[in-house]
Amino acid sequence: MKKNNPKFRIGDTVVVTIYGTVGKITNIKQLDGEYLYEVNESEGLFKEYCLVLLEDYEGHIFEQEQIDIEYHFLFGDLVKVKGYEQDLFKVVGFRTEIWRYKDDAWEDVIYELMRISDGEWLEADEDELTLIADSEQADAYIQKYGFVFATPKPKGQNLLSSPIKHKGSWVDRQLDLYNDYKTLHRMFKDTKYKKKMQTILEQLKNYSETKSKIREKE
Repeated sequence: MKKNNPKFRIGDTVVVTIYGTVGKITNIKQLDGEYLYEVNESEGLFKEYCLVLLEDYEGHIFEQEQIDIEYHFLFGDLVKVKGYEQDLFKVVGFRTEIWRYKDDAWEDVIYELMRISDGEWLEADEDELTLIADSEQADAYIQKYGFVFATPKPKGQNLLSSPIKHKGSWVDRQLDLYNDYKTLHRMFKDTKYKKKMQTILEQLKNYSETKSKIREKE
């Protein structure tokens, strides 16, 4: 049987109908006889029914925007957190939440932190953090001054949630992402999925090494 040709070609300008956004086809993949399309080199793939050529689209098109986010803290940085001034935390992750309303718009950067003294986890806004040492100086700083921040909390004061209860899901999410990229790499042999897998493994390795250092000090 003669195989059907893809409906779109690389370079076609299309509208992603589920979002109402415009982009160009940058790659085409095939899975189980079905064509999947990459738009604007994004990680996601769209099925044909989600796309329409720009000249054939009759719906409303949302204007795309370019958002530049400046991160003031990076992986491995040591910080203090407002409300936990006696503790020292390490940045282990961060995310950006984008908010859009009819008459207002803003972006929030949320940092995922691990307390050096006991490995407890916390999330905090950017304006709640103060840099103590960057990632390159972090280990040396902990070895020299870390014991200062390991003081116990007064009774009755709220402590952070259990890392197993609160943030064990972070590890699970990383493993889920790793498995997703592994599946995509196995299907399409695309090196960018391999690079994503390696990044996740490095993050998990850094997490494990930091936890080991904490246990050695206890």
